[in-house]
Amino acid sequence: MDYWLTTPRLGLRRFTAADRDWLAALYTDVNVTRYLGGVLSPSQVDRMLATRVLDYYTAHPGLGIWMTIERETGTRAGFHLLNNIQGESIIQVGFALLEPFWGRGYGTEMAAEVLRYGFADLELRVIAGMASQQNLASQRVLTKIGLERRGERAFPHPAYAAEGPMAWFERERDAWLARS
Repeated sequence: MDYWLTTPRLGLRRFTAADRDWLAALYTDVNVTRYLGGVLSPSQVDRMLATRVLDYYTAHPGLGIWMTIERETGTRAGFHLLNNIQGESIIQVGFALLEPFWGRGYGTEMAAEVLRYGFADLELRVIAGMASQQNLASQRVLTKIGLERRGERAFPHPAYAAEGPMAWFERERDAWLARS
């Protein structure tokens, strides 16, 4: 398998149109999507895959949403991302994992590598993260990878508006480099 970014246990690769059914299945799982804006219909998944994933690779080189693969088994575990918060110029790091992969440290392991990539390779000045106020597990991951909690923030884009204020995290490249 060709991965463009790896950790000891995980690899990232670009999504393809062939991943549509897998992504559609992920977005029918109420537990997985509880903090992702909820379940999506097949047509909503098709729009997301086209605009937010596949077209995004071309429009924003170096950024995107990538399939997270368990390297030992080749199993698709979820996805990690480094992209614009919808409707904003802010770059965020994030992830979603299927339930069988929760509690294994996969979110933290790959999110830390994605953050490193954003600061070291892309030389981004600031990277943010956000999580539902109730999603304490994701908040812990964002803290573990080196982002700092900076209060709460709400976004007007329909993808986030219903959630209301979210836990907000940021890190500046210079502070990350000094820590690393």
